[in-house]
Amino acid sequence: FLLQPEFLRGISALAEFDLTYDLLIYPRQLSVATEFVRRFPRQRFALDHLAKPLIKTGTLQPWDADIRKLAQFPNVFCKLSGLVTEADWKTWKPEHIAPYLDVAMECFGPGRLMIGSDWPVCTVAGSFAQVMNLVLDFFSKYPEDLRNAILGGNAEKFWKLAPVSDEFC
Repeated sequence: FLLQPEFLRGISALAEFDLTYDLLIYPRQLSVATEFVRRFPRQRFALDHLAKPLIKTGTLQPWDADIRKLAQFPNVFCKLSGLVTEADWKTWKPEHIAPYLDVAMECFGPGRLMIGSDWPVCTVAGSFAQVMNLVLDFFSKYPEDLRNAILGGNAEKFWKLAPVSDEFC
């Protein structure tokens, strides 16, 4: 669907209005998504759920190679959300998901990653706190400025949001 003429025409109108587009795709669609993104260098895209990698089976390839190709486009950001629902809902552990977060950090860098919860869908595999702590714990090894970017600063930049005042926290 991403390369259908009608769809392409619709997407071409988004940049004119400074709107973003979320890519909710599966690993098998990454190569088509890369071609799609190549056609819209001024359009901001958010890749949802890391393209839903096959965490349950521990499969990294060809997802790893394909997501690296998509990440070469600087107008593509990536939401770190929905990962526990791609793992075994009952037995997942942070170490099952860490290799996918490693790839995300390597290919998108700290400047284009954004935390997300995928709530309420995520609750089939874990609580909101478990899901958020998965990402918080993984990135705890990085400097505070990089964590702050991933935990909100990049979302502000991507969606052109005003920073949240401390009075609301």
